Amino acid sequence: MAAINGHSNGHANGSAHRPSVVIVGAGIGGTASAARLAQAGFDVTVLEKNDFVGGRCSLFTDPSGQHRFDQGPSLLLIRRLFDEAFADLGTSFEQEGIELVKCALNYRIVFPDKEVVELSSDLTRMKTEVERWEGEKGFEGFLKFLQEGHAHHELSMVHVLHRNFTSLLSMLRPSLIVNLRKLHPFVSIYSRATKYFKTDRLRRAFTFAAMYLGMSPFDALGAYNLLQYTEHCEGILYPIGGFGRVPAAMQSIAERAGAKFRFNTPVRRVIVENGKATGVETESGETVNADVVLVNADLVWSMAHLYKETSYSKRLEEKPVSCSSISFYWSMKRKVPELDSHTIFLAEEYRESFDSIFRDHKIPHEPSFYVNVPSRHDPSAAPADKDSIIVLVPVGHISAALPSSSDWDKVVEETRNKVLHEIENRLGLTDFRDQIAHEIINTPITWGDKFNLHRGSILGLSHDFFNVLSFRPKTRHPTVDNAYFVGASAHPGTGVPIVLAGARLATTQILMDRGMRVPERWNVSESEAATHRTVRDAMGGVSILMLLAALILAVAVYLRQ
Repeated sequence: MAAINGHSNGHANGSAHRPSVVIVGAGIGGTASAARLAQAGFDVTVLEKNDFVGGRCSLFTDPSGQHRFDQGPSLLLIRRLFDEAFADLGTSFEQEGIELVKCALNYRIVFPDKEVVELSSDLTRMKTEVERWEGEKGFEGFLKFLQEGHAHHELSMVHVLHRNFTSLLSMLRPSLIVNLRKLHPFVSIYSRATKYFKTDRLRRAFTFAAMYLGMSPFDALGAYNLLQYTEHCEGILYPIGGFGRVPAAMQSIAERAGAKFRFNTPVRRVIVENGKATGVETESGETVNADVVLVNADLVWSMAHLYKETSYSKRLEEKPVSCSSISFYWSMKRKVPELDSHTIFLAEEYRESFDSIFRDHKIPHEPSFYVNVPSRHDPSAAPADKDSIIVLVPVGHISAALPSSSDWDKVVEETRNKVLHEIENRLGLTDFRDQIAHEIINTPITWGDKFNLHRGSILGLSHDFFNVLSFRPKTRHPTVDNAYFVGASAHPGTGVPIVLAGARLATTQILMDRGMRVPERWNVSESEAATHRTVRDAMGGVSILMLLAALILAVAVYLRQ
């Protein structure tokens, strides 16, 4: 068995020993963490199962090489967290050669009756659109909706996205409890929308984005209307060249600081000796030693496969997870001007379709789906006279309710026919399906196999109240020292900007646990740093159940005020 010592014998500042870290997975969380830790003085080795960087946030082309697709994310939101990540690393989008374009229209939402609602960051345009459905006082409700979303956005930045939650004690911070009610954690996005919009049409238009969390708008926490705030007040952005430019830039920054990336190198297990992670063993039998192991692979899958199975890992496997998808990637023979950059087709049975996905874990009889045409805002995505089209159809994650792998061809065919029928019928197209020159498909099975995603869930663990904050898996392994996590299922949660924030939290925690200096340009405040300090010893004999009871009591008392 081959062994590689991840330690380096030299360091730029002259120290005799440079600490080492092996990162499992080169997704956005892994690449951002690699760049941070390399700059902070670590010898960094990243091991990636696939032959590309970015994980779900990656790019690929069809066999012709002329049509390019984003594997997963296709719009850039909450730019503040991207700018923060690049600034912490001493660079920026501009310095890394990434050009961001703003989509002129956020979405065209096409309803079954062929009526269209257009959403944009142009307030003048939105005033006309909202009042068309809600009447002359409707715009006031829209502005109040945005005001609430703004409050959720700012409170989340301070109390969630820049704070680590190392135990239940972390939730007993007075500042969090005082502001918890303002985040509306016990009501849904849809219920918040009903407060500000009287028509069912606009309630649907302003809540479908819960799909970005892999959740139903009837279950997603009210705080997540911060997404609509960012879309309407900051706009939807897209990196020219594809979303995969972001993790590729992080890889480049990391490599400039000395990090090493090894692709086509799946990891079999994390090596644990005397309660400490000491490295990993690859599928080929090679041992890669390190002082720290940071796992960017799916957390639930990793706890069950990279570490010894425990009662905790079994409980994680039973936790609710986000949806999966059937995603179609179509190379078109011509342009399809009837489709904008982002077009949403909502089901007539809106709630029923979401219940089918998230309650019954099935493929809905009448799906709502999202169509992205990257070539509409990025000419490099397709030949000048053609389009590249991505269709994402949310479906239940892999479970007993979904068919076995042998039945997926039939399921995909039925789903494709439903999607094509709705596109042609609602947009008045007669030959759309005939214009598809080539098709690539990802199913829940594909997502699970390609990226080791638990149950094929494309966005990790769910985001109900008991799966966020201290209830979400921590950035530090619960029982193994020198072992950490970053990614969608770890705190603070899913989505590219949120995972970037998670990389900041995880790497700050690694540095502080080792008594290393956090780079000054990360601007980690003392109060933020305090949330990273270990509380295992401080808890002493305090019962977790007692802490949980105290938290629930404190929240209940506050909510009744």
